[in-house]
Amino acid sequence: MKQNILREIYLSGAQVVRYAPSPTGFVHIGGLYQSLICKKIAKQTGGVFYVRIEDTDQKREVENGVEGILKALEDYDVSPDETLGINGEDKGNYGSYLQSKRKDIYQSYAKKLIEEGKAYPCFCSQEELNKIREDQEKAKERTGYFGKWTKCRNMPVDMAYEKIKNGDKYIIRLKSPGNPDKKIKHKDVVKGNIDFPENDQDIVIIKSDGLPTYHFAHAIDDHLMHTTLVTRGDEWVASVPLHLQLFYILGFKAPKYAHTAPLMKQEGESKRKLSKRKDAEAAVSYYKEEGIPREAVMEYLMNIANSNFEMWRKQNPDKDMMTEFDFQLNKMGVSGALFDMVKMLDVSKIVISRYSAEEVYNNVYKWAGEFDSELKEMLDNKEYSLKVLGIERGNTKPRKDIAKWSDVKYIINYMYDEKFLNSNINYEYQKINDKNEISKIVKTYFEKYYNENDDKQTWFDKMKDMAEEFGYAREVKEFKLNPENYPGHVGDISTVIRVAITGRCNTPDLYEILKVLGKESIEKRVMKIK
Repeated sequence: MKQNILREIYLSGAQVVRYAPSPTGFVHIGGLYQSLICKKIAKQTGGVFYVRIEDTDQKREVENGVEGILKALEDYDVSPDETLGINGEDKGNYGSYLQSKRKDIYQSYAKKLIEEGKAYPCFCSQEELNKIREDQEKAKERTGYFGKWTKCRNMPVDMAYEKIKNGDKYIIRLKSPGNPDKKIKHKDVVKGNIDFPENDQDIVIIKSDGLPTYHFAHAIDDHLMHTTLVTRGDEWVASVPLHLQLFYILGFKAPKYAHTAPLMKQEGESKRKLSKRKDAEAAVSYYKEEGIPREAVMEYLMNIANSNFEMWRKQNPDKDMMTEFDFQLNKMGVSGALFDMVKMLDVSKIVISRYSAEEVYNNVYKWAGEFDSELKEMLDNKEYSLKVLGIERGNTKPRKDIAKWSDVKYIINYMYDEKFLNSNINYEYQKINDKNEISKIVKTYFEKYYNENDDKQTWFDKMKDMAEEFGYAREVKEFKLNPENYPGHVGDISTVIRVAITGRCNTPDLYEILKVLGKESIEKRVMKIK
């Protein structure tokens, strides 16, 4: 009921926004970006977000294209308030939300325009249209169907009727009243004031198959569905004069337009649009396959949309961006927004660092079930895996080494004896790399200092004691003050133990690792390096 009221009386500030994709290929990350903006605007203003599937170009439609779009929006938690359901039913009172099912509506409006002398049937063949273009190019004129080049514009009604009656193929064209010598002024919500020449092209509004063109259908649908704001990529800016003209000719009030900058990718010294053809990350499916959490993807997209979001998130790490962040269209950049996967992965590390061990486990296990059977088998021991994933989690400075679920197997596999003990390890010893000294340090630690029941402070104090026994500085700062007095410091000693137990010099907290591994596992690992 609330949504219907919003539609009918346009409550102050409430926006009815839509995402209108075509099911002609995989779901592009730019589509998810637009959906996030629409969802945020609707939620922030108390309005409505709906999805309309624009499937009038049926030659290019791919199998399961509609289902793929709706599933992607669901997966990334930007499901619309109204749309076409997965099973084809309408979820809302302004359907159908599938344009191919609205054919009669478009034809009714086209008929009305013909009756009013604002549209006409055109019988030009493709060969005739090609000839018109060739003549225009020879004359160095603009190309298109306009002015003196419109062969069918002034055809008598009786002649047109006879042609249709005889079965001649035809389309319906708009009879444009525009004059390109005149300017229209338009205020775009993102780009500000823009001047355009009026449109004078007699564009096609109904194709030979009886379906509408995008231009005609979108004007009718946005009116009937009470759209107040259209957000779309700025490749549509050039269409504004035509679209405003269509609204005017149809007798409709035009919505506001917000043309957003495209997502760009750095390539050498220049930038280019993120490409479906060239860039794996252009496909929304890429993020699921890599195991980048949806929260990370959406937070990064919000960061691109409003540059002040990054600072807001730092100041409000636990708040819900969809309900708390004040998104502003007029703060969007007007030039291409740089899409940086390195930055996205940094955002993802921060997002994952806020997860509990249980949340990480559930997400990784679900991902591994679909994409990595070896990792899934490792995680089947849930109790142990929760301990592994819980290392340095929940602290004031939690670990930030996981950027995506596909990273997890490498990050944790040394914690599993069946992986560690059966592998050929290239031990990454650092400053202390003499084999005899390493062997002596490891043996001394586990025979004299190691106690699995020690608390962290006791454990660290013992590590300092052992450093002192071997002639190393107890404190790093002590070594830095007098480096000539010591071969190294306690950190170098602990690195030997770390590498001996894990095979790596960079790991999360060593004390926690030792606690999770336990005495039996540690003894097996010590035997491996002898």
